Amino acid sequence: MADDARIDVRTAEEVIALWASPPARTIPDVPPEQTYTAPGGGVAQAPLTMLRNVSEPTLTVFRAAKPNGVGVIVAPGGGWRILAWQHEGVDLCHWLTERGYTAFLLKYRVTPTPADPAEFAAQEQRMIERVGLGGPIPAAKAPRSLVDLIKSEGLALGRVVAHDDGMRALQLVRERAGEFGVKPDRIGMIGFSAGAFLAADVAMDPGGAPLAFVAPIYGGETGGKPVPADAPPLFTCITQEDRILFKVVEGLYADWSNADRPAELHIFARGPHGFGMVKQDLPVDRWIDLFADWLTDQGFA
Repeated sequence: MADDARIDVRTAEEVIALWASPPARTIPDVPPEQTYTAPGGGVAQAPLTMLRNVSEPTLTVFRAAKPNGVGVIVAPGGGWRILAWQHEGVDLCHWLTERGYTAFLLKYRVTPTPADPAEFAAQEQRMIERVGLGGPIPAAKAPRSLVDLIKSEGLALGRVVAHDDGMRALQLVRERAGEFGVKPDRIGMIGFSAGAFLAADVAMDPGGAPLAFVAPIYGGETGGKPVPADAPPLFTCITQEDRILFKVVEGLYADWSNADRPAELHIFARGPHGFGMVKQDLPVDRWIDLFADWLTDQGFA
């Protein structure tokens, strides 16, 4: 695959096809997969590696030098159209393995985008203008659920298929837990934006035993469904400047808390949507340290 060369071979040891046979649900008319770079944000402003037109989902395994027996499935975001492969994927996997976690980077299927780069760039700009990323939306009018924000049948299918891939990833890691040096009951999931919705969807409906923990970062919702009695501990964070999703995330936390399930929410005053592991020179940079503290507090360190 085109993205394999961009994975640090010091820690990535295996790329596994997610499905041995064609899955029940598919996304039609997806062009060949592409890797591209997008302008970087934060202090460094370094270009960021992205993927699009993913139709063959995989798990990339990152092993720790001194494994602690805990596995973490990582789901990058990208609005079910792209995958923020580097700063919401590879970079976090390196952070996890440095601390003893075995990381599994999930390349899940996304909806099609134009094969031509110029046409794709124009489409992206129209989408940003339509959604109003970072726009001055009053808090009282901020979306409370994803259906308030996205009314595309294609993206709705993308979310369902991503959930399928997330459940399959959890099943696969559990089946091969012994090979990976992790315990089947100590496998959690973290996701960003669309990947956060994927993680929350798997926490709500894992297709088997519950996740050990879940961390939907700037995204995720219950969709009005009751939180399961055995739902995993939840960690989430977002910024108030993330006007498209900060009220949605507040609702996710409230649903978990109202169900008497362990939950921790951090809302930072400043920072863009999609910061991931990119340093902003803002207090939101500490989200990853708070996540580390939370994992320790929950007994997953």
